[in-house]
Amino acid sequence: MLLKDRIAIVTGAGSGIGRAGALMMGREGAVLIIADRDAAAGEAAAGAVRAAGGRAEAMTTDVAEDAQIERLIGMTLEKHRRIDILHNHAGIQVGGTLTEVGSQGMDASWRINVRAHFLAAKLAMPAMIAQGGGVIVNTASNSGVFYDREMIAYATSKHAVVAMTRQMSVDYAKYNVRVNALCPGWVDTPFNNPFIAQMGGREAIEAYIKTKIPMQRWARAEEIAEAILFLVSDRSSFMTGQALVIDGGESIA
Repeated sequence: MLLKDRIAIVTGAGSGIGRAGALMMGREGAVLIIADRDAAAGEAAAGAVRAAGGRAEAMTTDVAEDAQIERLIGMTLEKHRRIDILHNHAGIQVGGTLTEVGSQGMDASWRINVRAHFLAAKLAMPAMIAQGGGVIVNTASNSGVFYDREMIAYATSKHAVVAMTRQMSVDYAKYNVRVNALCPGWVDTPFNNPFIAQMGGREAIEAYIKTKIPMQRWARAEEIAEAILFLVSDRSSFMTGQALVIDGGESIA
């Protein structure tokens, strides 16, 4: 097993990519702490890991609240004495142009997509240094390496995640802590519902995908989970500070 007995926290793990990544890690032997603001979804994801033969516990966590992030990291360290993997995945999608997005929308994008990643990493880093290393994956987006139309809050926050990841990586590589950014493109999960509505519905988004993505299809969450496993395992042992883009060629087309 690639991750035997490693302690892994995944935020936003109740559904979509976060859940698929947690299931993948569980199958490879990691001990999962499933963090999601939806208690039922978190418990269901933890149950799915256990049903597949893995080990997992759920901890209801709203990453918009500093105290809940502090509780997540603190309780994990109290119980397990270490954190080997931190996947900061929880995020929010706010659509609209400069004149359409309110300051609250920009603030929410920053707080959840960037600041929560920062705080969780900040709290986990001392333990990773003390134990001799660790892995942090910050979920950004392919919107962190190119630009979406009418998505100023989202694109700005995701570019910031990539920059923050790179800064963390150069500061902590000497402690054997690797930090990389996961940059998915279009993945068929409910997370995309705000943008689908903005685009005019499912039919419109399907036409967009066939036209704009060279591979002419969505990704499946399980495909992104394979990339997550690569990033958190020793298969990427000499990789840090990178933004791994998995988007069917959209960002280079």
